Amino acid sequence: MKENNNKTVGILILVIIAAFVLPWRNINWGKLSFQGETVVVTGESKTKQKNEVASFSAGVNVIKEKKEEAVDEVNKKINELITSVKDFGIPDEDIKTQSMSIYQQQEQPRYLSSGDPNKVDEWVVNNTIEITLRDVSKTQELVDLLNKSGANNVYGPNFRIEETSDTEKGLVDSAIADAREKAEIIAKAAGRKLGKVVNVSEGGSGISYPMYSKADGLGGGAAVEPGTSTISKILTVTFELK
Repeated sequence: MKENNNKTVGILILVIIAAFVLPWRNINWGKLSFQGETVVVTGESKTKQKNEVASFSAGVNVIKEKKEEAVDEVNKKINELITSVKDFGIPDEDIKTQSMSIYQQQEQPRYLSSGDPNKVDEWVVNNTIEITLRDVSKTQELVDLLNKSGANNVYGPNFRIEETSDTEKGLVDSAIADAREKAEIIAKAAGRKLGKVVNVSEGGSGISYPMYSKADGLGGGAAVEPGTSTISKILTVTFELK
C-alpha cells in the first residue's frame, strides 16, 4: 500500500514539474485526476452542422373598451394570418397556438370637457401562433410575409437542427481520441505508459445556435441566412497506467 502511495505522489510531482516545462498552455485539459494506477481525462469533440429548421412566433394584440370588439378583431386577424401562412406552404401540423389571453386592464381616468374623470377599464386580447418552417431556403420570403401581415408581435427566425443523434454518435470516437492524446502526454511526462480504457462516461453534450440581432432578422430588412450550429460531445475517460 505504501509503495502504491509513493508511486502516486511521484506521478503527481512529475506532472506538476512538466506543467511548467512543456508548452501545454493552449490545451484544454478539462477534468484531470489520478485514481490509483489510472488517469482520468476529459475529451471533447465539436462539429458544425447546417441549420435545417426555422421557427417564428407571430401574435395579434388588440386593446379596446369592449371585450367583444377586441375578441372579434383578434380572431379576424389571426385567421387571416393562418390562412396566408398555409397558402405560403406551411402544413397544419407546423402551425400551433402558442398562447392566448384575455384580460381587463385598469386605465388612468380620462377627463371630460366638464373636468369630470371618466375611468375606462379596457380589454386586452392576444393570440399568438408558432410557425415552423422546414425549408430554410424560404426564410426570407416568410419574413416578408409576416412583416406585411396583421401580426403586431413577431419574433424569429430562430434556427435549429432537427436531428443530431447521428452526428453525436460520430463525435464519440474523436472525443475519446482527444482524451487519449492528453492522457498519453501525461503518462509520458510521468515516465509511464498508457494502458487500456477502463471506463468511459458521458460528460455532456450540447448545441450552440447562432444568435441574431434585430437588424439581422425582421427588424432590419437584411437578408436572413440560416447559418450553422455547433454540436459538441464531452466524455470523461479513465485510462490504465503501466
